[in-house]
Amino acid sequence: MNIIICGAGRVGYTISKLLIQQNHSVTIIDQSSDDIQKINETLDVKAIVGIATSPIVLEKANTKDADMIIAVTKNDEINMLICQIAYSLFKVPKKIARIRSQEYLDPKFSSLFNLQNVPIDFVISPELEIAKSIQRKLEAPGALDNIPFADNKIRLLEILVEESCPLINTKLNEITKKYPKLNANIFGVIRDEQFIFLKKNDTMKINDKALVIINSIQMRETLVAFGHEEKISNKLLIIGGGNIGFNLAKNLENSVEDIRIKVIEKSKSRAEYIANELNNSIVINGNGLDEDILEEANIQEVETVVALTNDDEDNLMVSVLVEKFAKNKRTMALINKPNYSLLKSSLKIDDLIDPRMDTVSTILKHVHKGTIETAHTILNGEYEVIEADIIETSELINKELKNANLPEEIRIGAILRKEEILIPRSNFKFEKGDTVVFLSKSDQIPFVESMFRISSI
Repeated sequence: MNIIICGAGRVGYTISKLLIQQNHSVTIIDQSSDDIQKINETLDVKAIVGIATSPIVLEKANTKDADMIIAVTKNDEINMLICQIAYSLFKVPKKIARIRSQEYLDPKFSSLFNLQNVPIDFVISPELEIAKSIQRKLEAPGALDNIPFADNKIRLLEILVEESCPLINTKLNEITKKYPKLNANIFGVIRDEQFIFLKKNDTMKINDKALVIINSIQMRETLVAFGHEEKISNKLLIIGGGNIGFNLAKNLENSVEDIRIKVIEKSKSRAEYIANELNNSIVINGNGLDEDILEEANIQEVETVVALTNDDEDNLMVSVLVEKFAKNKRTMALINKPNYSLLKSSLKIDDLIDPRMDTVSTILKHVHKGTIETAHTILNGEYEVIEADIIETSELINKELKNANLPEEIRIGAILRKEEILIPRSNFKFEKGDTVVFLSKSDQIPFVESMFRISSI
C-alpha cells in the first residue's frame, strides 16, 4: 500500500519503521526539518519538510495515489483538517487521525466524523487507549501486560518469571502434562530484550518475560501456575487527573465493584471538574509530590499507586516517594521519554507505561488488511500478536496445522471456534469461521495477509 504519515514524532517514526518492514511504500511529512533529517538518515522513506495541511505539499507527496493517510501531528485540529483535505481534494480512501481532546470524543458528537462532515474513518485517542491498557493490567495482578482478543474470550499475558515461579527449568511439554486442564499456550519468552520461540523441550529462566495465550476465564489459574498469587487491588490512588487519570477512574467506577479510588490533581479547576464528573471517587486538590497530600490520601492504606501526570520526572518521583514512605505498594508510572525505561529496576517501579506503543498497536490494526481484527506490538514492533478470521478463501481451511507450511516466525496460539477456546496441536484442522490468535514477526505480515486470503484494504 501507499501510505502517507503526517507527523514525524515518536509515533509517526515508529509506524513508518514498522510499515517499511511490512513492504509498504511510506511517505512522511513534517514541518520540522530536524525530525525529517532523522527520518532520512535512518529509514527508507520519502520524507518531506512542509505543512501537511498544504494542498501543494500533499500534492508533492503524491497523495492522489495514496491508499491511506495517517495524521499524528501534535494538534487535533490539524489532524482533522489533513483528513478533510486528503479526502476532498485527493479522494484518499482510508483516513486515520489521532485526536486527544475529549470534547471531540463525546458520544453526543459522534456524528462529527463521517463523509458528510469530517471524513475520518478511524479516530485514535491515546488517552482512552492508555486508560484501557492500565485497567487491564490492574485486572491481572502479577502480569506485566494483559491484552484481549476474540471478543475478550482469549487473552495474551506477559508474565515475569521470578525466582518463586515453580515452572523454572521445566520443559514445556512437561508443563502441559502438569496442568492438563489449563487452556494455555506459551509462545516464547523475551530474554535479554530478544524474543525467543520456545519448543516443547525448552525451558524458561529467571527474569524471562513469558508471552502466554490463555482462555480468559483461566487468567487467575494461569498466574498462580507462574507463582503469582497477588490479589486485584481495590484501593487505588491516581496521581494526575488529566484525560488518562480521569478516564481510568471513570472506567473503573463503571466496571469494578467495591473499588475505592482517590485522585490527586494539582489544578484546582480540573480537580473540581473531575470531582463533579466522577461518582464515587475522592478527588484531592494538591501536589502528588507533597508528603502531606499523600498522608491526606491515606497512602498507607492504598494498594496500588498510578502516576499519570504530564511530567515524566514527577511520575518517577511519586513512585520513589511511595516506595520510601509506604513499602509493598504496586507502583505504575506514565513515561513518554524512552530512556527512562532503564530506571525501572533501580527505582523499584513495578510498571512503566509507554503511551507510544498503545497508539501504534491501535493504528496498525487499521492498516492490516481485511479480516485482521486486532494487533498488539511487542518489542517496539518487531513482533505482533494478531487476531484474524478464517474466511472461505483462506488456504488454511481444512488443513492440519502440521501441514500448513507456516514460517518459523509465525506461531499459532489459540482458536475461538463458536464458543470454544482451542489450543492447537499438530493435528489441529482449521475450519471456516475460526478466529485465530497468533504471533508473527513483523516482516512476515505480507505473508500473513496472503495466508488469510485478504484482498482489500
